[in-house]
Amino acid sequence: MRTHARAVVVGGGAVGASIAYHMAKAGWTDTLLLERDELTSGSTWHAAGLLPYFNMSYATTWIHDYSIKFYKTLEEETGLNAGFSVVGNLRMAQSKARMDEYMLYASTAESVGVPFEWMTPDQIKERWPLVRTEDLEGAIYHPTDGYINPADVTQAMAKGARQRGVEIIRKVQVDGFTRRGDEWVVHCRRMVEKGGNLIGGEEYFDITCEHVITATGNHAQRTAAMVNCYIPAMPVEHQFIVTEEDPMLQEYRKQNAEHPVLRDADAKWYVREERGGWILGPYERNAPACFKHGVPDSFRADLFPLDLERIEEEYMSMIHRIPSSENCGLKDDFNGPICYTPDGNPLIGPAPGVENFWFAEGFSFGITAAGGAGHYLAQLITEGEAEIDMWSLDPRRFGAWMNREYAAEKNEEAYEHVYILHHPDEERERARPLRTAPSYDRMKAAGAQFGQVNGWERPNYFAPQGFDDHASRSFRRGGWWQYAEAEAKAVREGAGLFDATAFTKHRVAGPGATAFLDWLTCNKLPKIGRINLTYGLTDAGTIRTEFTIVREAEDEYYVVTAGAATAYDHDYMVKEAAKKREDFGWIEVQDVTTQWGVFAIAGPKSRDILKEIISAADPDTALTNKAFPWLSAKRIDLGMVPVKAIRVAYTGELGWELHHPIEMQNHLFDLLMKAGEKHGLKLCGARAQNWLRQEKSYRAFGSDLGRDATPLEAGLDRFVDMDKDYRGKQAMLDTGIRAKCVTLLIDGPADADPWGREALLDGDQMIGRLTSGGYSVAFGKSIGIGYVKPDLAEVGKKLKVRMFRELYDAEIVEDSPYDPKNETIRANG
Repeated sequence: MRTHARAVVVGGGAVGASIAYHMAKAGWTDTLLLERDELTSGSTWHAAGLLPYFNMSYATTWIHDYSIKFYKTLEEETGLNAGFSVVGNLRMAQSKARMDEYMLYASTAESVGVPFEWMTPDQIKERWPLVRTEDLEGAIYHPTDGYINPADVTQAMAKGARQRGVEIIRKVQVDGFTRRGDEWVVHCRRMVEKGGNLIGGEEYFDITCEHVITATGNHAQRTAAMVNCYIPAMPVEHQFIVTEEDPMLQEYRKQNAEHPVLRDADAKWYVREERGGWILGPYERNAPACFKHGVPDSFRADLFPLDLERIEEEYMSMIHRIPSSENCGLKDDFNGPICYTPDGNPLIGPAPGVENFWFAEGFSFGITAAGGAGHYLAQLITEGEAEIDMWSLDPRRFGAWMNREYAAEKNEEAYEHVYILHHPDEERERARPLRTAPSYDRMKAAGAQFGQVNGWERPNYFAPQGFDDHASRSFRRGGWWQYAEAEAKAVREGAGLFDATAFTKHRVAGPGATAFLDWLTCNKLPKIGRINLTYGLTDAGTIRTEFTIVREAEDEYYVVTAGAATAYDHDYMVKEAAKKREDFGWIEVQDVTTQWGVFAIAGPKSRDILKEIISAADPDTALTNKAFPWLSAKRIDLGMVPVKAIRVAYTGELGWELHHPIEMQNHLFDLLMKAGEKHGLKLCGARAQNWLRQEKSYRAFGSDLGRDATPLEAGLDRFVDMDKDYRGKQAMLDTGIRAKCVTLLIDGPADADPWGREALLDGDQMIGRLTSGGYSVAFGKSIGIGYVKPDLAEVGKKLKVRMFRELYDAEIVEDSPYDPKNETIRANG
């Protein structure tokens, strides 16, 4: 047995076996895999083995697509049959809203190249007569997926890993990790074995390695705690039942192929054939989270008692959909732990706060994701970046403020939402409100309908009292649309006030701060009292983070980044600063997010409103272009509140961000609302702001900007300094232009706007996709931002965008179609 390896993988389920395989395939053959029992003895052994393509996440769709294609190659490579039954997957809809959901999902599938077909109820009935269809609207069918034997595919990947040089050691318990210099020490123990038999006693030993990757499933919280991390990966009970043989099914099968995996999303279940009968897997309400404080050591390949009362509704709906199943008795049942995260997506990427330690945890669809997760994580580790943007799966998307109580609430919710309609404007309600700015109650009283970002409550829009946000959600223009439109018009014509407290804020200071930020970002650093928009690049030259940098002194900076990325950006800057202190000098990176509230005021009347409350010798000149130019920052007093005022507006109008001590927020809010009353100041939310920023072609991090595009591909040339050296510069230049970011005006359907997931076509050829979408009050039509082939990225180019299965006209327009010369945003007064 090796005592040193380049990488150690902890966990021998499907995910761990895939990681070991792909690490070796990438050339890291000096990889060890440790499993505390036998391979597949965690959640893998009781998984149903389904391989659903369906996922609203672009990154996860790529992962699922890779897995399904990869599993089909394993037998040829290893000689082991992975047990893949390519029967297809039929996802049925009982309502028009559900079909709208499938049509939106199909846009993502089309942009990834996932095959699918549309089916009518009559077509379903003709092909699968055992299925009741008279109450269906239709279905989407994936012919290339199906189900697989979890144990077989895991063993096949394990054999493939061994063939490539990986050593797999079973019956090894990992008890801890210690960082020594540039290496990890993995502390292990195992029962003493002789002649294949356990003879009692324990053997303790250490393995040193450069990298640790954990895929420990239900034990994720314990694993993370060993390196002083908390991750909200917690199991939820999932049960499925196996029926006895169905005579009508057996008769059908005498002359027909196996049914596809059947999914009735509105009934919250999947069903597939199993030895002449059926497997029913429900996603019911009130399935409890388990192992909140860790998995007992005595719990191995165990199950929980079945709770049939909890799934009675789903069981009866199966009988309704497949009437022949009514006379089938129950043959077997499973109720086991399946790990979840608060948003249902896995945690794939670096552990916060520690070097060369990687998580692959929280897989609620672990068999589906295992192949792709191993592939893309191996790219992250061995190449420094994956070919797809992994931000939406990064473990650091969840902040340190989360605890076990929150994870239990949200993971139970994520489980029951597997088959809930996934509206793009969906806001899940559990564990809220939790993080609130002081003005939360005032805004709620004014009709704020809140969303949440990184746990913060943030107004999406404002509506009359009694308005039901949940009932207004839609895949088309929901009931909220009229209020967002009014808010957007108010900003263009008068003034609007936004709560931007959720912004991530850091103080970066010290003798090495200037050299550090200059190396970390691609734009020139601002002068004292000025601001710059800039980007941190990955080693692959793609966009890692968007920064607004305010220079407050020679070596002191106030750095603002996306509200969703607090832990993500903090960990990034702290780790990079630690590496560069020897080169640049001392660098202090301090997260000050919760110290500063932020209001953004924007619109042609915003200066007039601030004049009413600014404490200055001459209020009429204090905010002029000469005294306070665009893209500058200064300390001003608004009433009794000392404010870091930044003259910038994400909406593209004259405006300021007002960063203020958070404990003074209510005083400032009252001042602004009183001063704004005679000027028509309107409270506004994130949805109107999202529309307005697209009229200015302002790219959004996490949708338009990510780790799969360089700043040059994103059309951010004006923020790229070619005369200095910085991280990722040469890789950015070597990458070239694979796609180009453009803004489009769209003549879409009268009752809908794009959401930013839609395919773009030139004739009948798909040539790109939208990454943002919405409505333009300036142009009276839909708008979007997206990426297309570079030879097509010409102003005036006519394209098509697919919405609800139909093609609509779209035209590429110049960047910043609203106020392209920035005359409005620079307005003097």
